[in-house]
Amino acid sequence: MREPVQVWAAFSRDPRDPAARDLRASDADRDVVLGVLGESFADGRLDRHELDERTAATADARTLGALLAPLEGLVPRDDAPSSALTPAELDARALESWRSDRREALWGVLTISAIVWTIWLVGSFGDAGFEPYFPWPVFVTLVGLVNLARVQARREESVREERRRLEKKQRKAIEKRREETE
Repeated sequence: MREPVQVWAAFSRDPRDPAARDLRASDADRDVVLGVLGESFADGRLDRHELDERTAATADARTLGALLAPLEGLVPRDDAPSSALTPAELDARALESWRSDRREALWGVLTISAIVWTIWLVGSFGDAGFEPYFPWPVFVTLVGLVNLARVQARREESVREERRRLEKKQRKAIEKRREETE
């Protein structure tokens, strides 16, 4: 049997969430319920008659909230929605983390470059007017640009790492909550 967290996370939106209960259920949402029903029948937790009743209720369900009844007694259900993020939400958060890193790298190179080039420019004025000397800020700017290019080039890897981090954090929170309820 799948873990309850996996079941609730498999839905397009958590049907336990009051804000999602009136949303229309998709075929994929119904498939989640049918999978749990099939596993429960195979485990001997449902008889044939009850499986047929719950399967019919699943087929007739139009909203996510209506999919809760066929799962009753098979998957633990807190009244509060699960804190588990769906795979799509995990991907979106991981991608946003990478975008944030990219913005920070861009602003970092722009800010430090503006500062060092201003210092170089001000330092290039002497008694005889503008006397530019070796443009050392080019090295500082290049280092910032290399960092920006590194962040850009590691997009897929960064998103994958952030997703793994979020999944691990989510698992720990769920385990902690499970321990508190026991």
